[in-house]
Amino acid sequence: MRSATPKMLHPLCGRPMILHVLDTLIALPLERVVVVVGHGAERITKLVQEQLVTEIPVEFVEQRVQRGTGDAASVGLTAFADSLDAEDDVLVLMGDAPLLRSETLADLATEHRLIDAAATMLTAELPDPTSYGRVLRDARGGVERIVEQSDANDGELAITEVNPSIYCFRRAFLAPSLRRLSPENAQGEYYLTDVIGVLRQAGHVVVGVPAPDPNETLQVNDRAQLAAAETILRARINERWMREGVSMTDPSHTYVDAMVELEADVQLLPGTMLEGRTVVGSGSVIGPNSRLVDTIVGEDAVVANTVARESEIGDRATVGPYASLRAGTHVAADAHVGTFVETKNAEIGEGAKVPHLAYIGDAEIGPRANIGAGTITANYDGTNKHRTVIGADARIGSNTVLVAPVEVGDGAYTAAGAIVSSDVPAGALAKGVPARIDEGWAARRSAAADDLDDDSGSDE
Repeated sequence: MRSATPKMLHPLCGRPMILHVLDTLIALPLERVVVVVGHGAERITKLVQEQLVTEIPVEFVEQRVQRGTGDAASVGLTAFADSLDAEDDVLVLMGDAPLLRSETLADLATEHRLIDAAATMLTAELPDPTSYGRVLRDARGGVERIVEQSDANDGELAITEVNPSIYCFRRAFLAPSLRRLSPENAQGEYYLTDVIGVLRQAGHVVVGVPAPDPNETLQVNDRAQLAAAETILRARINERWMREGVSMTDPSHTYVDAMVELEADVQLLPGTMLEGRTVVGSGSVIGPNSRLVDTIVGEDAVVANTVARESEIGDRATVGPYASLRAGTHVAADAHVGTFVETKNAEIGEGAKVPHLAYIGDAEIGPRANIGAGTITANYDGTNKHRTVIGADARIGSNTVLVAPVEVGDGAYTAAGAIVSSDVPAGALAKGVPARIDEGWAARRSAAADDLDDDSGSDE
């Protein structure tokens, strides 16, 4: 992978590769799972323990010296000790096969039991079998042995049926066969694939079961293969959500991570990226060109051309276009955060409006308040962050600077261009630079408006 990150921790659709493989396993009725770790052992173990949710025991053993897949299988068996019966079955697979489905493994194990085989292996027909071991069959179609690419001759290299290293073994036969392996090959390693030849030479039944979808068997060994696997996985995820009632205008340009949750009647427009543990409620429209990371969206909301992280967007709220919601933003029901607005650690009250060209950081905006264009909450004094509180039904004039810590009371106003560094009482007006406070202004304004209404009526 040419990376400081262990291969197993590279993400596909927002989830580390190793977790995709383990998700496949824990969906099956297994007694236990053993992970053989080598490079990056500590990081892999820690991540799995922190992020994998399962009732099946998951244990780790370390292959301290990487001497091949056969040696790794031997190391893995040490974790079982005497806890398995000789007639028990052991599934063995690679951690870099993130597209494998649990149904395919279940069918493999079922076929293994029905035929009473010593070993049953999954095979795949690939148009480009490069890097895979080739499956050699006998005249009757049975699996005779597997030859690795580095050890294959020209005729064997022409074979397109490959071994993706996904097996079901009867335990009684696996351990003795592993002890008979030899590192006499081009790589100088103990190949797990050689177990197949050992079992056949001993007269045991070995079965090859073709994978229903060859894509399931694809392994990831470099960045190009990682991208190819993500494309396939993303298409699966999108198809599943569409069949559950989610609309996607262009699925090929819609990116939904594995842990995202969507309700029926969500509409995803092109360029939408939903990452992490994002949740979107019924009837909401996301996109075009929106990226939501670990964000919760309520029902019937509209989020267009927006980037949001660790935020909450309420029912019927509208966000964007070109809005940036940073961590800690809560947009309440029926609120609006509009064009070129940035928020951070902010509470936007129910029905409040921040229509355009504003920065609202470390702030609380009350219900139905309106924030004029160009307004900023000056929350940082060079050392500490401070909070701005704007009351219900307040009206903040265009280009107002609110120098925190500061409070604007319910129903208060600020005039355009005001620099407000002291609290504004409820119903007052703050105007000028620095702002002067005119208390009771809102009440007088309302009374004057009522007089105008009365005069208008008398003229008629």
